[in-house]
Amino acid sequence: MHRPLSRPRRQLLLAALAALAPLSSRLAQAEEPYPSRPIMLVLGNAPGSGGDLLCRTIAAGLGASLKQPVVVENRVGANSTIAALAVVRAKPDGYTLLFGNASSTVINQAVQKAPAFDALNDLAPIAQVGAGGVALVATPDFPASDMQQFTHAAKAHPGAYDYASWGTGSQGHLVMEWLERQSGIRMNHVPYKSITAITQDMQGGVIRLGFLDVASAMPLVKQGRLKVLGLTGSLRSPGLPSAPLMAEQGIGPTADGWYGVFAPRGTPTAVVALLNQEVARILASPAMREKLLQLNIADAPLKSPEQFAKTVRDDLAFWQRIAQAASIKVGD
Repeated sequence: MHRPLSRPRRQLLLAALAALAPLSSRLAQAEEPYPSRPIMLVLGNAPGSGGDLLCRTIAAGLGASLKQPVVVENRVGANSTIAALAVVRAKPDGYTLLFGNASSTVINQAVQKAPAFDALNDLAPIAQVGAGGVALVATPDFPASDMQQFTHAAKAHPGAYDYASWGTGSQGHLVMEWLERQSGIRMNHVPYKSITAITQDMQGGVIRLGFLDVASAMPLVKQGRLKVLGLTGSLRSPGLPSAPLMAEQGIGPTADGWYGVFAPRGTPTAVVALLNQEVARILASPAMREKLLQLNIADAPLKSPEQFAKTVRDDLAFWQRIAQAASIKVGD
């Protein structure tokens, strides 16, 4: 026969149970299967842009396979820094993810005086999506049609040629700085505020040489109004399959531009592995391959989280070396 608890002991027991309640709640939450509620996929691109269309395709595929809504949220501004910070500061539970790209992560960090976040330590790479490069294009009257002719002309006339990029510290600017050091040429950089402004001035005869993204260059190249001297990266563009890579011509960086899915640093390894598996499945589907083709994005080999993390590390180190050698730093 059990004796009833005395009032003091009963009060102590109730107090102990009350203290354990939050722990029990946390344990119950920790044991919830992932995902058990909607996921937010944040990106810094404007609605309707190529990056936005690609992101929404990935989101739809994830939502279907994970049986939870994947909501795309566009947070445009500050070269996608606003979007990245929203994820960096989020709880690392797999419910807030970033759809970023090489320019807004590693290149941005390489050239900023005071980067707003650390791509290596604040984000957990999940999966790379596609690959691509930028195009060095020229007007039809420019005295070169490939990289060998370009370097020959530039060496013969040091400092005589101007080239456009979409801003100081942009990928095109860094690529030309790399080319100058590798081939001993000397060019004059003319930074523009947008790619649209570059194409307008090239068509108007204001400038004859510049860097464009492949999507912007493609219609003008196909119309014969511009010619491609070379593409950066390791994979040819689906939209311009006959345009040679710089590396294929003996000079040019092989570092690719890419999109990628990231989580806040500290996200459980099992969650990262699951998301990588699902993104890889989506990328392997015929529908996704067709979407990449439509967006002129090369179908890059699938990578594990660890392999993508190595790509991020290697690319950051590459762009940092160029920025430091050329003393390129932007920002306040």
